Amino acid sequence: MFPTSGMEELSVLCLFLREPRMHIAPEDHSAEIRTGQRFRFGQNWQEFLRHVDDGVIERAQISLLQPLGVARLDGVKFLDAGCGSGLSSLAARRAGATVCSFDFDPQAVACTQELKSRYSPGDESWTIRQGSVLDESLGEELGEFDVVYAWGMLHHTGHMWTALERVLGLVAGRGKLFVALYNDQGGTSVRWKRIKQCYNKLPSSLRFLILWPAFLRIWGPTTVRDFLRGRPFQTWRDYPDKNRGMRPWRDVVDWVGGFPFDVARPEQVVEFCHARGLALCFEKTCGRGRGCNEFVFQSEENLVTGEVTGLVGRQT
Repeated sequence: MFPTSGMEELSVLCLFLREPRMHIAPEDHSAEIRTGQRFRFGQNWQEFLRHVDDGVIERAQISLLQPLGVARLDGVKFLDAGCGSGLSSLAARRAGATVCSFDFDPQAVACTQELKSRYSPGDESWTIRQGSVLDESLGEELGEFDVVYAWGMLHHTGHMWTALERVLGLVAGRGKLFVALYNDQGGTSVRWKRIKQCYNKLPSSLRFLILWPAFLRIWGPTTVRDFLRGRPFQTWRDYPDKNRGMRPWRDVVDWVGGFPFDVARPEQVVEFCHARGLALCFEKTCGRGRGCNEFVFQSEENLVTGEVTGLVGRQT
C-alpha cells in the first residue's frame, strides 16, 4: 500500500473531489456509477473470467468447503449474496448444493450467467438474479438458506452493518453464515477511503494517476525481495493459487477502485453476530494488514447441542 506520507498527501488532494452522498434507490446502479459513488466491480470480474479454468475452480472449492468444515454440500440450499464473478456459486454447485446467486451489479450478474453457461448449462438447481442485499423485499422473496455466503461484498454496499443484518435474516435455523469483511486499519483505512473516492470521481482516462502509484507501492517491495532471494517474480506467479484464482493486477484494481468502502475489527463482527444468537465456529484474520477477515457463524443453540459439523478453530 502507499507509504503513510504519500497516502496522506493524496487523501488531502482527494478532499476536493468529495461530495455529499446522494440518495439513490438501491436498483439504480448506473446512477451510482455515473456520479462516482460506486466502482464498476462487474467490469473487473469480466476480466477475471478470462483466467478461470478447472484449477481455479478447484481452489475456489477448497477455500469454500474448508472453513465450513465439510467435504460436500449435497442437499444444502446455498445463497451467494453478491456473487461477483460467480466462481463461488459454481464451486458450491459442483459440491452438490442447490444455489441461488444475486448481485447488485448487472455486469456481475452477466459474469455469473456466463460462468454457468460454460460449466453448468441448463442447470435448474442454480438460479441467478439481480438485486441489492439492502432491499428488504428481496430477502422476503428469497427465503432462508442452509449456507449464506457473503464474501467481500457487504463492505461495498455503503451500509455494511445493515447489510450484515439482512444476510443474518436469510440464515435458516440450523444454517451457517460465511462472511468476509475488510479489516479496520484505523487511520490507514480512513486514508484509503478518501483515495477510493477520488479514484471513482476521476475520469477513466486519469485514474492511472492513482492506480499506478498504488500498484508500485503494493508490489514494488515484494518484487525486490523476490529478486534478492534469487526467485524473481515468484510471489507474483504464486498469487492466483493463494488468492482464489485472482490475478495480482486485477486484485490491485479491485482494491484501489473498490468503493463504497467500509471496514470492521474482528471483535466488532463477532459481537454483532453474537448479539443476534450466532456463535463463531471459524475465524481467519489478517492481523493489522490490508485485506478481509473471514468468519463462519452458526446458531449458538446448535453449537451447545452439538448440531454442528466441520472445522471449529481460528487462523491468523
